[in-house]
Amino acid sequence: MRIGLDMMGGDFAPAEAVLGVQRFLSNETFKDATVYALGKKELFETELANLDRCIIIDAPEVISMQEHPTKALKEKPNSSIAIGFGMLATGKIDAFISAGNTGVMLVGATFVIKPIEGVQRPTIPTLVPNINGGHGLLLDVGINADCKPEHLDQFAVLGSNYAEHVLGIKNPRVGLLNIGEEEGKGNLLAKATYPILKENQHINFVGNIEGRDLFLDKADVVVCEGFTGNIVLKLSESIYHVFGQKRNIKDEYLDQFNYETYGGTPVLGVNKTVIVGHGISNANAFDNMLGQAYKIAASNLPEHLKGKFVISGE
Repeated sequence: MRIGLDMMGGDFAPAEAVLGVQRFLSNETFKDATVYALGKKELFETELANLDRCIIIDAPEVISMQEHPTKALKEKPNSSIAIGFGMLATGKIDAFISAGNTGVMLVGATFVIKPIEGVQRPTIPTLVPNINGGHGLLLDVGINADCKPEHLDQFAVLGSNYAEHVLGIKNPRVGLLNIGEEEGKGNLLAKATYPILKENQHINFVGNIEGRDLFLDKADVVVCEGFTGNIVLKLSESIYHVFGQKRNIKDEYLDQFNYETYGGTPVLGVNKTVIVGHGISNANAFDNMLGQAYKIAASNLPEHLKGKFVISGE
């Protein structure tokens, strides 16, 4: 397994990325993995040079968080992100990770790697810890603020396949995030989406899921547009920040809301494995991002998704 990592992405680059790589490669679970460390090599070469299964790729240009996504990717071909996407597109690596400019990562995933045939909009999910100890999936959580019913229908298929092939959930239950359980509830988008999900033979649709039920193991995959999903995600992060960090409450379930546990989020619906990390990623987050990329690439998720989408315009 060959995983490319942008060493220059994130607020604490490249120091925390270096520590994350060291931890990941010391884990026997991933003993067949090779990490391709991309970035200004003089900043991390000494720390990684003697590490087995780590190949350093010099990328002298750096894309900052503030740069315009499309312009930066085009005008900085020798940046770690541009080189990483080039390697991924040509099959030199199996997955690519960056905690850098999110917009650039999404542009690269969409226009360099490209969506799976028939996918109208790639999406990003987040793992949702449920009270029984398992995990579900919520999507979209930010890149598709406005959606049509057909988009949510595709998110349901993408999320269901991720839950099955990556999380190992058989016949995952799919729910629609809504303000009530009954069919016919919700805004125009929810009302129009419900019957489409109900008729979709590729998913196990279980109906509406209310906000209070999101963590109660009533569905394995919950779909919504990115505006609502991002609010839910940020609210969950703030709950952990307030109670877990500020008030120092120790609780095993609460700890699962710490972003470091998952590291980053995959871009679902594109032809290769792309992971977008949090800008404040630390060593633990980088370690877990590498592990997540390994599992997704090993599952061959894009191949499972091909042929499941009707080709149509927006």
